[in-house]
Amino acid sequence: MLYAIFIYGPEAEVASWNEQQHTTVVTEHTVLREKLTAQGKVGPVVRLMPTTTAVTVRKGNDPVVIDGPFAETKEQLLGLYTVDCATLDEAIDIAKAMPWGVFEIRPVFRFFPGAALPEQA
Repeated sequence: MLYAIFIYGPEAEVASWNEQQHTTVVTEHTVLREKLTAQGKVGPVVRLMPTTTAVTVRKGNDPVVIDGPFAETKEQLLGLYTVDCATLDEAIDIAKAMPWGVFEIRPVFRFFPGAALPEQA
């Protein structure tokens, strides 16, 4: 089963990190990603640009484009992992191994299979 692990956190906190704090978190993610890659469990991993670069398109009779993310919250969606796990518990264990943030895990329904992970049987 494919799972998306969404990483949330306060953007302002991430923006305030010094070089050492940033390098530490990136290094920890790199170690985790390399481990998952060696196990054939990881698909795309992305870090999102700040919400100040986002726009929202609200559909309707006349679509409206709004600057920024859809919702204003204390924590913003910062990035995500796509992982191939046998169980939800395995995906939870991966999220627990991540160095920083709040994590939302959702099963993924594959509309358009990509080359990053093998097809599900």
